Order: sequence, then C-alpha cells, then structure tokens
Amino acid sequence: MMRRRDFITLLGGAAAWPFAARGQQIKRMRSVGVLMTFGADEAIGHTRVAALLQGLQQAGWEVGRNLRIELRWSGANPGDVRKHAGELAALAPDVIVGNGSAATGPLLEATRSIPIVFVIVPDPVGAGYVDSLARPGGNATGFTTFEYGIGGKWLELLKEIAPGVTQAAVLRDPAISAGLGQWGAIQSAAPSLGLAVSPVNVRDANEIERGITAFARKPNGGLIVSGSSLVVTHRNLVIALAARHKLPAIYFERNFVAAGGLVSYGPDFLDQFRRAAGYVDRVLKGEKPADLPVQAPTKYETILNLKTAKALGLDVPPTVLARADEVIE
Repeated sequence: MMRRRDFITLLGGAAAWPFAARGQQIKRMRSVGVLMTFGADEAIGHTRVAALLQGLQQAGWEVGRNLRIELRWSGANPGDVRKHAGELAALAPDVIVGNGSAATGPLLEATRSIPIVFVIVPDPVGAGYVDSLARPGGNATGFTTFEYGIGGKWLELLKEIAPGVTQAAVLRDPAISAGLGQWGAIQSAAPSLGLAVSPVNVRDANEIERGITAFARKPNGGLIVSGSSLVVTHRNLVIALAARHKLPAIYFERNFVAAGGLVSYGPDFLDQFRRAAGYVDRVLKGEKPADLPVQAPTKYETILNLKTAKALGLDVPPTVLARADEVIE
C-alpha cells in the first residue's frame, strides 16, 4: 500500500501544477477532475487516487508535463459533494473521475456534456447514470462494484463463520439506489439461510449507534455492512460498535478488516481505480463514454482478521481460512 508521503510525491504538488509548465506545455496539457467522497486526511482516499495516477502514468500521462489534476475532497456530506461537483464542472476538464454513487449522481446533475468515468458504483443502470451496461449512451461510463446478489454471499459467509447467528442487522444508506438494492437482495436471500434481517440506516453517527445498540439487545445477532461512502466515513464507529456488542460482522471491503473488522468479501477497489485510468486515457484520446461499456470487477478478495475472530470467541472454519486471500493476525 502506498504511503501518504509517496502519494504526495506522486501528485507533485497539486497547487503548483497549473503554474509549473511553460506556456507551450500548457497548450498540450490535458485536465482531469477527480471527485472523492473522503476527507483530505483519509488514507483510503489517498491510496485510491494514487492507484488512478499510477495507471495514468503507465498510459503515458505525467502530472505537470502533459496532465493537470483538479482534485476535490468532499467527505461524505451531500452538500459538500454537490458543491465540489459544481466546481469541477465549471472548470470544464477533459474528463472527471467520480468515486462511488455519492459522487457520480451530483456530477451528472452538474454536467451532461463533460465525460465522466465512475468507479465503485453498484447499479449505474438502476440509478439512471447509463442507459445500459453495454451501451451507456450518455456522458458517463465506468466500473461497477458488484451485483446486488453479492448480498447473499455476505449472508452465507456470516452463517459459515458464526453458525449460531439467527438474525442480522444490515447497515445501508437509504438515500442512494445502491443502499436500497443491496438491502433488497439481502432480504430476499435471508429466509433460505434461516436468518431474520433488519435494516439500520447510516445517515449519521448517532443513527448508526442507536440502530446497532438497539439491535444488539437481541440474542444471536450478526452484522452485514453494505457498501456506501457514508459507512466508509463512519467505519471506525461501526467496527468499535461491532466489537463492543460482540457482533460477528461481514464487510464489503478490505479496509474495514485492516482496521479491526472481522471479515470482508468484495472487489479489489484499488484495481478498479487502476482500470479506470485506462478509460480516462481512452477518453483523452478521443473515445466517448457513450461507446465504452460499463465493466464489472475482475478481482474479488476475502480478507480475514484472526485477532478479531479470537476476541469474538469464534473458531474460524478451515474452509474460510483456505479461501482467504489475506489473513490478518
């Protein structure tokens, strides 16, 4: 994983980019906007942007020589996201990269002409971002996170690692289509696994704490954490609550487990940002998002934290250990 110091070196000093080149170079320089739904101090966001920049470098784009990056950190506040989406659209870059549904929706509200490459969007068709996966049709294309059916796999993994669980709270963001879609898929799969499920909304920290605390009063409970930028923002709170209430929890990405969560199953998001660089490169060379098909993940990973499993009193089945891509001890 790239350290923050290396990331800053790779950027080369964002504030200086527009002024670093001679007039002749500026004429040849292309501009890429990036809207991240993380705070500027969050390491997850920095590693994802670094993966994008590495991919662009491999394609021949060098910041300060032939490329300028307009980077905005919005956190998970919807008002800030809309504000920065409007700022980026007003700058009229050659293409904008959006992190997740929380960034992509506001970007499309801000512009229907500037090309947009989205990353980590569960259902771009259902959200209205594209006409179809094969032929997006508008000014946006990109990379999906997973099909909603992955919710069933999260439930299966929960039952496999904690067979005594009979009910699960599902953290979801009800304000985005992905939150509702993931919840619907989990709800449909639960009866076949003998699980009762109930939603916990993640609009703010207080709501998360109230919801998980209330659910934890029930016996034999577990936790499913579905994907959204808001739950990433509150990941430390979610992990702490799961530990406090002894709830086996399944997460949708690695960073939760690295921070002390139990287990995750989902796509390799850094790989998606590297692949997004390929689409940015193609757009900069003249291709249109309307003609670039939306792509699904190619790499999924299971990450397990044995220290957390021990703290929860869980004996991890050999089948789970055998297929884990990474075991944190």
